[in-house]
Amino acid sequence: MKQQWHPDPEPIKTNDTAAVGVGTALWAVALIVLLIFRPAPENTWWIWTCATGVAFGLFGMWFVRRAHRG
Repeated sequence: MKQQWHPDPEPIKTNDTAAVGVGTALWAVALIVLLIFRPAPENTWWIWTCATGVAFGLFGMWFVRRAHRG
């Protein structure tokens, strides 16, 4: 038995820049908190994880804005 074909639904309109911005802001807040309250020496990788999150978030904002222009 063949299944009936249904057309694809329309894409949902989203604000991708805002979504990436919120994520980047959360990583930045976590980084600031960790810089204030300094984790134990064996957990300093948490700081680098947050810094990487901020860096990738900034890259993501650039990438999303560039994709929306073209």
